[in-house]
Amino acid sequence: MSLLPLWTSRELEKLYNVKTAITWNSYGVSIDSRSVVSGDLFFALSGPNFDGHEYVKSALDNGAVCAVVNKKIKGTSADRLIIVDDVMDALITLGKAGRGRVDAKIIAVTGSVGKTGTKEALKAALSRHKKTHASVLSYNNEVGVPLSLARMPYDVEYGIFEMGMNHSGEIAELVKLVRPDVAVITTVELAHSEFFENIEQIADAKAEIFTAMNDGGIAILNYDNFHFNRLKSKAKEAGVKKIISFGSSELAEIRLLRHFFHDNCSCVIADILGQVMSYKVGMLGYHWVMNSLAVLGTVNAVGADLGLAGLGLAELQPLSGRGRRDRIFFDISNENSFLVIDESYNANPASMTAAIKTLEQCESPAFGRKFAVLSDMGELGEQAVKLHRELGSVLDNANVDQLFVVGKYMKDLADIVVNQYPRINVNYFNDKKALERALLNDVNDGDIIMIKGSNTFKMSTTVKMLQKLNVYQDKQTISR
Repeated sequence: MSLLPLWTSRELEKLYNVKTAITWNSYGVSIDSRSVVSGDLFFALSGPNFDGHEYVKSALDNGAVCAVVNKKIKGTSADRLIIVDDVMDALITLGKAGRGRVDAKIIAVTGSVGKTGTKEALKAALSRHKKTHASVLSYNNEVGVPLSLARMPYDVEYGIFEMGMNHSGEIAELVKLVRPDVAVITTVELAHSEFFENIEQIADAKAEIFTAMNDGGIAILNYDNFHFNRLKSKAKEAGVKKIISFGSSELAEIRLLRHFFHDNCSCVIADILGQVMSYKVGMLGYHWVMNSLAVLGTVNAVGADLGLAGLGLAELQPLSGRGRRDRIFFDISNENSFLVIDESYNANPASMTAAIKTLEQCESPAFGRKFAVLSDMGELGEQAVKLHRELGSVLDNANVDQLFVVGKYMKDLADIVVNQYPRINVNYFNDKKALERALLNDVNDGDIIMIKGSNTFKMSTTVKMLQKLNVYQDKQTISR
């Protein structure tokens, strides 16, 4: 807990035009009673399937100093409540106040792939330089963004906010709250295409991030992406004065010169606006190399130290669901083990391809096999069958030995692989439990297992099932 309060009762009195019965200091903001810690301010949000007011007592019992609600709570002292007309509007108001009180460089990140990874890499890079605040996990929607703004300490030097969307117009609303100095678009690919007529509409929806930037705002764009020129034009239309490009092209201002992979990191040599820089990224994969270029372009844009940023990138730790690697020891006597690559957090064609390519970048084991354990990619509309089938060549190029798949559209992939890539042993299942039972029976010493799928399939439970096999549960076995 910070020694300085995040919010005080007096500040909220002014914001909401109310009087509080008691004086308090808040050191955090929460919307989930289960994660409330002592000193939090709790917002009782409601949705189609829940009502946060049912958890107010639990939040206060867990240490919340006050709850923001829209009605009195039976059995709870009114002294510990702030009653407003609309709790969500109250959270947005607090988020706006959080944004308005800081004198910081504010960065917004969006893209079809790599939003969270780039946000985390920016945090690692800039935290080496000055006090930095970033949204947690994937808090990138109409609730997560104002919550992240409300959690921003008033004395930060850098604020980093992730923005996601399923429909056009959503980022336009989020960016009004964030008002960034720098906007990063990692890439534009087919994601949530069920809700768009074409990929150009997806690009335009991402470009909404330029529509409410501060004066003198800077855009960081992927030169290698097919939609670079469209995004560049959208940025200029929105009044962005400076655009910095990154990529492998000789025309990119932040340019990849060379890269190579080790077991647990990526080594990079890049030209950063005329300055050649060698650095290490503590994550494996070409997509992480590209993310790092966007990060260093942003670091340059906000005037931070590139050398310190490079040190921060080297210390990046893999996140659960986004590349975390666990060495699972299942035989004490022989020290037998296999490697699990956890890419289980959601999937679209670009992120699925990147995850499969991590297997390509892993050295083939002297013994053991490469497994791809996959479920359907969601929200792809009429292109779903085609996009699933196209993964066949990616699997073949990655030298995958075993393919375990579940889901309606993964059946189409399985059929393609059986017919066109007979080297790969294909295992298709109608339900995930059957897949998990078969996987448990098949996995062996030296195997490498990458797991990915849309969140509706909850492939993280498959990861946890394998992690439970680890006989060294009391030891850190993350592969680094």
